[in-house]
Amino acid sequence: MKIIMLLVIFFCLGAFFIISQNNLSLDKSENIDKFVSLYKNWIKKILHNFENFSGYVIKMKWLPE
Repeated sequence: MKIIMLLVIFFCLGAFFIISQNNLSLDKSENIDKFVSLYKNWIKKILHNFENFSGYVIKMKWLPE
């Protein structure tokens, strides 16, 4: 449960950061469309970075020789 709450907080903070960095007021539909696009791209980057990180961890030699 704590992990889920941390993830929710992380994604909410990311959304607030995107809104503030791009000066978006979400009362206009074009700003909402821009926000959704930026948020999706941010999540894609996170998933791509996680994929690269996990691939690197899997390829590491964990056992002594």
